[in-house]
Amino acid sequence: MTRNNYSKFLIKGGVPLNGKVVVSGAKNSATKIMVASLLTDEGCTLFNSPNKISDLTVTSKICSHIGSNISTSNDKLEIRTETIKSNVIPQELGNLNRIAILLAGPLLHRTGHVEIPIPGGCKIGSRPVNFHIEGLKKLGCNVEIKDDFYILKADGMKGDNINLDYPSVGSTENVIIASTLAKGRTILTNAAVEPEIIDLIKFLQKMGAIIEISTDRKITIEGVEKLYGSVHSVIPDRNQVASFACASLASKGDVFVGNAVQDDLITFLNSIRRIGGKYEVKDGGIRFYYDGKLKSIAIETNVHPGFMTDWQQPFVILMTQSEGLSIVHETVYEKRFGYVQALKKMGAEIELYNTCLGSVPCRFKNTQYYHSAIVKGPAKLKAAEIDIPDLRAGFSYLIAGVIAEGETIVNGSIYIDRGYEDIDIKLKDLGVDIKRI
Repeated sequence: MTRNNYSKFLIKGGVPLNGKVVVSGAKNSATKIMVASLLTDEGCTLFNSPNKISDLTVTSKICSHIGSNISTSNDKLEIRTETIKSNVIPQELGNLNRIAILLAGPLLHRTGHVEIPIPGGCKIGSRPVNFHIEGLKKLGCNVEIKDDFYILKADGMKGDNINLDYPSVGSTENVIIASTLAKGRTILTNAAVEPEIIDLIKFLQKMGAIIEISTDRKITIEGVEKLYGSVHSVIPDRNQVASFACASLASKGDVFVGNAVQDDLITFLNSIRRIGGKYEVKDGGIRFYYDGKLKSIAIETNVHPGFMTDWQQPFVILMTQSEGLSIVHETVYEKRFGYVQALKKMGAEIELYNTCLGSVPCRFKNTQYYHSAIVKGPAKLKAAEIDIPDLRAGFSYLIAGVIAEGETIVNGSIYIDRGYEDIDIKLKDLGVDIKRI
């Protein structure tokens, strides 16, 4: 029986996490770099690639369908797309994650035509692709919608000035990838500048792209005639670091997280210190350890360099173990709190509000969306059977199971496998009684 046939985790809680865990490469970087490799017919090699993560497996299937030859060994991935065999992405592949829309640029440059299914993804909000589509239109792409597919055509793409209404990560990546081979200069303003985007830019620069980054969220891409194969090491996954850090502190444990990079975690580390958690930055990683009661805190999610929305769910588990009332204001995704009901079932005291409990400018002000929360702690969590709604909430449920009394069953391991390699094995190595059932 393969791992994907096991759909649940069974966790016996009550044991602090202790030991060392090494995080893998960032799947949000590796998958985008694989797409960018399609811009050349030469081979590219990735090191520190999270090859066991299902999102990367899905991306590999999509690229293979297009015509890529892919081989993997441990954390090494080699990809070459010498010939485009298909510029139509089938729904059964395109709807598994949100990678397919990023294929527009490479396939338009190489074939002038691409058909992409309207994308799916985690159930955390609408996550519209209108920013992607508008950016591609500005570069000279013609877009039609037919039978749940985007039909995109372009007879040569040209640079232009593009302003994003919101610094969307995916839209920024799409415009950058598509602009590298466009004629002339593209100036992208109000761009996202997440570490994973910088990693993509570094990879494209190695391929021969010319990309400048300004301090005011402006990215300038000068189109080049040709891109070449390159070798690149994927940055460590900062989301995994935050997840294990919160698990360590919530369980009153002591965990050294290998490959954790301080530069990509500044805001997170400040919040850890404010809540009363302890950490030490060392060579090769960061140690996170419990040393005294945790305090209440107020956080507001935001685009980088703000507090990352993917850190919100594991951090809420920390809040349930903190003294007093903590506040969360979610400004990135309108339905990010879909996981809270299960935590309340386990004994967490969390109330949701459709008002902005914070000062960060918020797109959801005066809407019906419940995008703020007040968390009362410390709460004594009890075991329950719960269903995972999305990737980051899934890991939060594992943390809840670790600190709860009794046996917790977490349904939907497929969500966690999208972003965490061998998560049950890594948690076992930290002392957790966990198995797939």
